[in-house]
Amino acid sequence: MQKVAASPISPSSQAAGKWTLRSSDEHLIDLLRGQAFSKIDTLARGLGVTATAVRQRLERLMEAGLVSRSRADDLLPEGHSRRPRGRPSHVYSLTEKGRRTQGDNFRDLALVLWQEIRSVQNPEIRRGLIARIGSAMANQYRTAVTGDTAQERFESVARLLRDRQILCDVSPAPQSAGGSSSNLAVLTSHSCPYPELSDLDRGICSAERLMLQELVGTAVQLSECRLDGGSCCRFTAAGAADSQEVIPVTLCQS
Repeated sequence: MQKVAASPISPSSQAAGKWTLRSSDEHLIDLLRGQAFSKIDTLARGLGVTATAVRQRLERLMEAGLVSRSRADDLLPEGHSRRPRGRPSHVYSLTEKGRRTQGDNFRDLALVLWQEIRSVQNPEIRRGLIARIGSAMANQYRTAVTGDTAQERFESVARLLRDRQILCDVSPAPQSAGGSSSNLAVLTSHSCPYPELSDLDRGICSAERLMLQELVGTAVQLSECRLDGGSCCRFTAAGAADSQEVIPVTLCQS
């Protein structure tokens, strides 16, 4: 019997948690985008595959929360006759999560918006906008950041960044030049979270510094920047009020 090759994973596929769309799944989603509440036989004809293949794909997409199934009779207008008793007929449509799997153009939008911020001539207004952006960025993480000390909160931030596919880790800082021991920590991200925006100007670095400052709850300084020729962007934060810790937060370009 001839083996059917597994559908390749498209480079543009998007992960739903740990679940990744296959190219064949994307074709089915595209079909559902234009033909909401479709039956399996309709989808099979549109894709040129068997009904069994469509069922398997639909099961995957429903498990990922991208497709929902409804009884066809439940969608009939009031007064329309329903099917005789027997096996129910189902139709399939995209969920809100499924509708968001394609058509994302956030990258271009972010670049355009940042260019508009750069075009603001009044430095006070521009600084205010960047401060508000930093605060808004912090709000995305604020409720999930835990810990009593700066180091604990940095470790919490590191976990959140890893959840967003930004590879990072927390490690002890090297000893000082005098050989004295300290309880410093370094958070290192091995990929720039905003590479294209940072290439435009260092305003995004300021926004990131303000974000970290709000999340850690202490002053943060940008002590090294890739835009100045450094190998990484290093943010140094003061420790807790009852300590003289200084905790470098390092976001390195991969």
